[in-house]
Amino acid sequence: MSAQLLILEKHYFALLSRELFDELDPVNSGEHLLLGLTGESSQFVRINGAQGGAKVRQTGVVEDASLELTLVTKDSSGGLHKGVSTLTLTGEKDLDRKRALMALEQLRKEVPTLPVDAYAELPVMKPSSLVETKGELLHSTHVVDELISPLKPGVDLVGIYAAGPVVRGMANSAGLLHWFKTETFSFDYSLYTSGQRAVKSTYAGTKWKSEDYRANLEAAQTKLELLLKPAIKLSAGPIRAYLSPACIADLIGMFSWGCVGEAAIRQGDSPLRLLRDGSKKFSGKFNLVEDFSAGEVPRFNTEGDLAPESLPLIQGGELANTLINQRTAIEYKVAANGASSNEGLRAPHVLPGTLREADILKRLGTGVYLSNLHYLNWSDQSGGRITGMTRYACFKVENGEIIAPIENMRFDDTIFSIFGQALEDFTDSTQTLAETGTYHMRALGSTHAPGAILSEFKFTL
Repeated sequence: MSAQLLILEKHYFALLSRELFDELDPVNSGEHLLLGLTGESSQFVRINGAQGGAKVRQTGVVEDASLELTLVTKDSSGGLHKGVSTLTLTGEKDLDRKRALMALEQLRKEVPTLPVDAYAELPVMKPSSLVETKGELLHSTHVVDELISPLKPGVDLVGIYAAGPVVRGMANSAGLLHWFKTETFSFDYSLYTSGQRAVKSTYAGTKWKSEDYRANLEAAQTKLELLLKPAIKLSAGPIRAYLSPACIADLIGMFSWGCVGEAAIRQGDSPLRLLRDGSKKFSGKFNLVEDFSAGEVPRFNTEGDLAPESLPLIQGGELANTLINQRTAIEYKVAANGASSNEGLRAPHVLPGTLREADILKRLGTGVYLSNLHYLNWSDQSGGRITGMTRYACFKVENGEIIAPIENMRFDDTIFSIFGQALEDFTDSTQTLAETGTYHMRALGSTHAPGAILSEFKFTL
């Protein structure tokens, strides 16, 4: 095993943690330490076409890991001071230990000069956790052929394939140790017509199945053929709509932007405060759960708290729970539930409804079929209003039949309409929409979401 791959093993993280904790003097110096590890060994393949087809433009393997040190010190008057430092790990034991000790020594100089942190807490011993999931990934030498061979002749494909093990670790000087390791893949791709219209799709998971990938690609290629028709320009205003699971997942992603966290509600930024005070409500068909049971993302946060395996947030259209981290719990004197530092969603599941997939177009009747949204943002966060654009394969539907693609449109609507009075039904199954971001490191987790029929979706231009 290479030194770089060694950093992705639990025993290496545990050993480095113990050596750093042994350097502390909590009794005389009031020192306490938290450690966080992020790491990956990822194969990346970037593909794009040239006058049709698909060609490999970049390929390679990235092995990377970083260690975050959080030093908490207690002064003579009982005040807590807190500082953070991050370093890259090499897998060379002596070098990593030396650099980590240097970072600790620098924190010792800086932290006592920082103001007292009123919402900090000393590390304590809590239940530890261990989750390791072995995937079934493509052999690195088979990736290109597996991705490209099912393409129809002349189809222009652009995409990024990423696969390999990803780890997260957390330990503190009180004796806590969390470890999470999984092997995942994702192929995030778009197919283009000669007129530069596109269909976007993603195939991701922990077990590569060729037949599932080919079915995913075939569905995308079928949509691509529909984009060859001339596009229709729609007029602004409300229109009946079907939103795909990808659209629902993007809208649910906005709930992580100062919406479902307790702090945002208390500070008046979150539209969910309107649910709490009873002035707004969602449809009884809308149920949102933070559900870690699939094991796609760690349950522990940077403080070492374990979130419940399943936590209902919206239940029957009403606010059941919010996400609460330790700082918010201390500030507002409420119970924490293991939320992340930004109190955002990590494992969101929107529960399905009763609409069969085969009946979507018939149930829609006349309206629009939306495959993707983009450029989402709050236009009025406290009021729950979201703006964004349609994108990729979006179509006009008449009498249950797709007649033509539509030109891109901007929408501006509220979550209380989309998931409230305009919501007719969700589909009876959900799709798993994986996080495919690769900023800093490969993202973990996914959103499980159904599609939805809305009586109206408000377009502005």
